[in-house]
Amino acid sequence: MTIRILIADDQPEVRSALRLVLDAEPDIEVVAEAGDGSQAVRAAHRHRPDVVIMDIRMPRMDGLAAIETLTGAGTVPTIIALTTFDLDEYLFGALQAGAAGFLLKDTDPRLLLDAVRAAHQGHGLIDPQVTRRLIHRFATLSPKPVTPAYNQLTVREREVLHHLAQGRSNAEIARELWIEEGTVKTHVNRILAKLRLRTRVHAAIYAHQHRL
Repeated sequence: MTIRILIADDQPEVRSALRLVLDAEPDIEVVAEAGDGSQAVRAAHRHRPDVVIMDIRMPRMDGLAAIETLTGAGTVPTIIALTTFDLDEYLFGALQAGAAGFLLKDTDPRLLLDAVRAAHQGHGLIDPQVTRRLIHRFATLSPKPVTPAYNQLTVREREVLHHLAQGRSNAEIARELWIEEGTVKTHVNRILAKLRLRTRVHAAIYAHQHRL
């Protein structure tokens, strides 16, 4: 299955560079481009991409507003936030708005491709340069009360959620819990469904917010 991509960035040269990397892959196709947030929202509704790569800083409507608009519309593409600036307000704002991933523009092209494929599978990916700071930030916040939905999780699902909060992959969780990797994937999907979360990144954030 081809992964359909929308690139939203106000700099044409950045869009061209991203398109060059993405279109070179046999399983990825760039179907549309946008130069600002409002264009990105319209293009997303028109072309129905699987993944949107959204620059944070754009004129007229910025990336954060565009992410909020798209995620508030119900069924939406998975969104990867992209920025030149390694600032906490962009990172936390993008994830809280509903982005599944966060990358810096100077990231390795291989990580970009990994992020696109992970996002398409519902996993999400945060640039390793900011992951540790993200976890530390949520770990130091005052804990929120556990939602009633958490009580629906089985003991095993709670164990998997704990490992998600540590940033572990399905393979690592499988080795830790002595279960099949496919079983871990099933548990992750059930956790997301029960907690009404979009990706495993949001599951990790949930765990840290509630001190789980």
